[in-house]
Amino acid sequence: MLIVEWIGIGVLLLLLAVAALVLRRALFIRAGGTIRLSVRTSVSVPERGWSNGLGRFVGDDLRWYRIFSFALRPKRTLSRTGLVIVSRRSPAGQEAYSLPADWVILRCSGPGRETVEIAMAETTVTGFLSWLESAPPGEVSTRLAAM
Repeated sequence: MLIVEWIGIGVLLLLLAVAALVLRRALFIRAGGTIRLSVRTSVSVPERGWSNGLGRFVGDDLRWYRIFSFALRPKRTLSRTGLVIVSRRSPAGQEAYSLPADWVILRCSGPGRETVEIAMAETTVTGFLSWLESAPPGEVSTRLAAM
């Protein structure tokens, strides 16, 4: 009987953990300003290292949270200041298995020449570009001034 009780406790803890992850995701999506976003966390193997998550726009930052994480803090934060899109491409090779077909991969360069690859739906890219190019009222975006 003791083994059955321990198995029951283990199953209960597992269900509570899954419920916490589902609740966290539901709260993020309901809050608004949230997009599905994958970030390439490892570049050691070409076309691999993608991690699924949610991105949230907060002021001048895009905060990325892993989808299967209990952490309350973002795993990565991209600041709009100094962020430039270097290239845009479709998933190729092994990436086609880990990313949906209608997604686009953007290689971005931030302050200090740090590069990061992010992937999002084609329809989400338009909103991301609008956020990236926007400026506070009365100011001109530095990305539009050169045009």
